[in-house]
Amino acid sequence: MGAASGRRIRVRGQVQGVGFRPFVWDLARRMEITGDVRNDAEGVLIHAAGPALDAFERALATEAPPLAEVQAVESAPHVFDCAPERFEIVASAGGTADTGVTPDAATCPACLAEIRDPAERRHGYAFTNCTHCGPRFTILDRLPYDRAKTSMRAFAMCPACRAEYENPADRRFHAQPIACPTCGPRLWLEVDGAEQPGDPIAQAAEMLRAGAILAVKGLGGFHLACDALNGAAVQRLRERKRRPAKPFALMGDLDMIRTHADAGPEAEARLTDPAAPILLLTARGAALPEAVAPGQDTLGWMLPSTPLHHLLLDAFGGPLVMTSGNLSGQPQVIGNDEARAKLAPFVDGFLMHDRDILRRLDDSVERLTPQGPMILRRARGRVPGTLPLPPGFEDAPQVLAFGGQLKSAICLTKSGRALLSHHLGDLDDRLCYDEFRKADADYAGLFDHRPQIFACDLHPGYRASQHAKTRARAHADGALIRVQHHHAHMAACMAENGWPRDGGPVAGIVLDGLGLGTDGTIWGGEILVGDYVGFRRAAHLAPVPLIGGDAAQREPWRNLLARLDAAGLGALADEILAGRDLSLPRAAAARGVNAPLSSSAGRLFDAFAAALGLVTGAQSFEGEAAMRLEALARSAPEALSRPYPFDAAGDALDPAPLFRAWADDRAAGVSPAIMAARFHAGLAEAFCAPARALIEGGAARAVALSGGCFQNATLLDLCARRLEGLPLLIHRKVPANDGGLALGQALIAAAGGGGDGR
Repeated sequence: MGAASGRRIRVRGQVQGVGFRPFVWDLARRMEITGDVRNDAEGVLIHAAGPALDAFERALATEAPPLAEVQAVESAPHVFDCAPERFEIVASAGGTADTGVTPDAATCPACLAEIRDPAERRHGYAFTNCTHCGPRFTILDRLPYDRAKTSMRAFAMCPACRAEYENPADRRFHAQPIACPTCGPRLWLEVDGAEQPGDPIAQAAEMLRAGAILAVKGLGGFHLACDALNGAAVQRLRERKRRPAKPFALMGDLDMIRTHADAGPEAEARLTDPAAPILLLTARGAALPEAVAPGQDTLGWMLPSTPLHHLLLDAFGGPLVMTSGNLSGQPQVIGNDEARAKLAPFVDGFLMHDRDILRRLDDSVERLTPQGPMILRRARGRVPGTLPLPPGFEDAPQVLAFGGQLKSAICLTKSGRALLSHHLGDLDDRLCYDEFRKADADYAGLFDHRPQIFACDLHPGYRASQHAKTRARAHADGALIRVQHHHAHMAACMAENGWPRDGGPVAGIVLDGLGLGTDGTIWGGEILVGDYVGFRRAAHLAPVPLIGGDAAQREPWRNLLARLDAAGLGALADEILAGRDLSLPRAAAARGVNAPLSSSAGRLFDAFAAALGLVTGAQSFEGEAAMRLEALARSAPEALSRPYPFDAAGDALDPAPLFRAWADDRAAGVSPAIMAARFHAGLAEAFCAPARALIEGGAARAVALSGGCFQNATLLDLCARRLEGLPLLIHRKVPANDGGLALGQALIAAAGGGGDGR
């Protein structure tokens, strides 16, 4: 047959590893389209001929498989050398990487039914998957996404799996992690260095029922598991892991979760999402041991995300603690030998397998708020999903942004999209910094990223900033842009909400921990007015000395001392902090010795938590004081309408009146819960009133709420209510904390902004 006319159709987005090619094949057969489809480094490429090409193109986006995310369908005329007689799936092609990689997806209903059905050949098999579920990013070595480029290359397919893999009508057609008990990864239980004979799932469940702690190898790393109803086992895990108070994550099925937490339809939808995140839910119903989440009124629950976890939970029959397999503050363990070396002091046994984890991923953490869901930690199941750049950034250069020191993540921009990496940890820890540098190289290679601009925080002492400087120096043409911390927070919120490059100024309420300001002081409670290019500081929390520098982040009493002294309540500080020698801290504050001025809202939370006695010594984890304060406030909702006052004279929002009013309440015997609620309400009112005035006065066109303090659902809701009727930008897909910082840095750098903001 001679030449024939048709179309060359390019599909971009998250279209590999999701069953897109068999979907195209089936669609083409139904619409009598001939030609071929293949994966390549840009996505999916289709050559098509037939009478219904317009309808075929529309259906590519509207009828795509459940895990697919079609970002664009582009077509151009194509001439076939020889008219095709059928539609075929052809071998993948290489090239420059410009396609989305599918995140790991929780077990689908069809695979779950298989592992529970004794008649199925995959009954009880812990590595069952198909094109609708299973490992993706954690096993991927490089693009395009084919089995030979994953850690499954070590497992040769048996004839039965090969037949499924090669059948376009089968849901396992080209499912790269396809496996079965005959040819796939295997599972075993290891105790005292020896593999135990017998059923590893049944034996692991028996050990858990006896109070043991097990290391369980999951998708992105090891978990430490124990019986969540066994208070002694939970406490023993705390002692072994050296994690005295930070809440543990929990795993259960929906019935178990509803027994212990408030899990309505919205929560069920989030829990059953293919990402299978940890979801913070209000504790309700049957109580769990206090050691699971000391001092908290929320519990972090997740459903099983893999067949292994489903089988273990089925065999155990109750909820499990399922926390990261690491020493607190260090990266999660991923390798078998690494687990044996590092986790042996914590555990009584290992439930492990022989499929290598190529990419270390923590569990994603999310919560529901009255303003909608929000992501607190972006990790397994959410990465490496991309975000569209806002209008005006279509031709933006490739930028690589390195985030901050805590909750670090990097961001790459390319082809009109932003890729915000998974959570990389706190760079104060050397091992986390090693992971940060590995991720830099990993993402660059995986997505063929060639940055023209590098962006980092204004603080030169951050390891991320130092790494950015080194990277920029290594590129002769690479510019380094330093971005003020809170400007980056505001820009991240703007970008997530699609605020156009020329959309005009935004008023950003940025309530955060610590960030270097343009005046050399430490900021953290700010109202900024600006856009992606620049900003001005319109208002801020009245600063006080950060007594002891970094020590003030660990010890809330130092912040309380500074705030009470500033409010003229020194005698009350002496009373509350009796037993401490306050002369040296006060002298340091007066002289400015290791006591820089700070407007941090995070430290204000710490101060008030110390005032209520919620944390009397050092915090055992970052954010402990603020989390306890929010939990307490939620128990007195009636007091949220009675805010403590601030002095709003000039551009400084002074909480001295708040502390004086609190002192009166304290003397009158008002309950701590009411005082905690009035604190939240006062802070929201103090910042929202001037932000509203900026909008109504024409200085800004919308309000953006960003910074780590807006992980607090109570504070977020109070601010949203006080700003009702105004255009409001809030975080949903990008963390409000420093995990979203790199996105803002990247957009500011791409717009030509940055510098010191003056």
